[in-house]
Amino acid sequence: MKRILVLAIVGAAALLILPLYLNGQSSEPYQGWVEADLLFVGPETAGRLKTVAVAEGDAVSGGGPLFALDDTAARAAVAAKEATLAALTAQHALTVAAQKRPEEITILEASERQAEAQLSLSVQELNRMQALARSGTATRANLDAAIAAEAANRAALDSIRGQVALAALPARAETIRQAEETMAAAKADLAAARDTLDRLSTKAPADGTVQTLYYRPGEVVPAGRPVVALLAPDAVRIRFFVPETAIAGVALGQTIRMRCDGCQPMQGRVSFIAAKAEYTPPEIYSLEERAKLVYRVEAIPAEPAKLRIGIPVDVELAPVESR
Repeated sequence: MKRILVLAIVGAAALLILPLYLNGQSSEPYQGWVEADLLFVGPETAGRLKTVAVAEGDAVSGGGPLFALDDTAARAAVAAKEATLAALTAQHALTVAAQKRPEEITILEASERQAEAQLSLSVQELNRMQALARSGTATRANLDAAIAAEAANRAALDSIRGQVALAALPARAETIRQAEETMAAAKADLAAARDTLDRLSTKAPADGTVQTLYYRPGEVVPAGRPVVALLAPDAVRIRFFVPETAIAGVALGQTIRMRCDGCQPMQGRVSFIAAKAEYTPPEIYSLEERAKLVYRVEAIPAEPAKLRIGIPVDVELAPVESR
C-alpha cells in the first residue's frame, strides 16, 4: 500500500513538472545581468579640446552641448570665405549694371547734343549750297564740301548715340554667367567652411546620462576617438542564457520576470534570441554534451532607469500564450 502511494505521488509531481519543460520553462531561474550599449561620441576631425560642457553622471537632452574643439582656424576660414563672397557679389553687381558710371553717361549725352547741333548746322549749310548751286552762284567744290560735312556730322552723331546706348547696357551674357558661377562657388565654399565650424561643437545625439569622460580641456583629441560615453535609457538590456533543452519555448515579445539584489522585481519582454549557440562541445553532440549548449537571449526591461549596468539578475520566463 505504501509503495502504491509513493508511486502515485511521484507520478503527480511528474505531471506538474512536465508542462514546464514542454513550455520551455525551468524550475530554476536563468542567470543573467544588466547590459547596455553605450553611445561613444567623438569629433569627426582631430583638434585640441577647448571646452567640455558636461560632467560624469550628468543627464543630458538630445541636441544639448557636450564638448567643443578649438575653432580659431575655422573661424578665420569662415571670415575669409565671407570676404571673398562679398567681393564677388560686388563684382557681379558691376557686371549686371551699366558699363559706364552715371557721370560718364552724362558726358556722352552732352556730346550727343553737341553732335546733333553740328549736324543741324551742316544740314542748313548743305541746303544753302544746293540753292546757290541751282542759281549758279556756288561752285561745285563748295557744294561737295557741304555734302561731306553733313555726312561726317551725321556719322559722328550716330557714333555718339551708339556709345550712349552701349554705356547703359550690362556686360555680355557670357561675362554675367561667369560672374554668377564664380559667386555660386564662393557660396558653396562659405557653406562648407561654416559646416566645418559647426562640427567642432558636438551635441548629444540622444537623451542619456554621461558615463565617462575620456579627455579633458587642453588635450588633443584624434579624429573619431570618443570624448564622452552616453547611456541612453532605451539602450539597457537584460542579457541571459537559456539551455538548448528550453530554447524552443522562448519567443520574441515573451514576458519575463526578473529579480536582482537591491531592486524591485520587474517585468520585461524578449527582444532578441540568438540563432547560434554561444558554447559548443569540442566534438560531437552526445546527449550529455547537448546540455552544454546555451543560447543568448535579450529582453527590454519595463523600467530601465531603475537598473544598474552589470548587476546580476535572475530571469523567469512567463508561459507563451497559445494562438
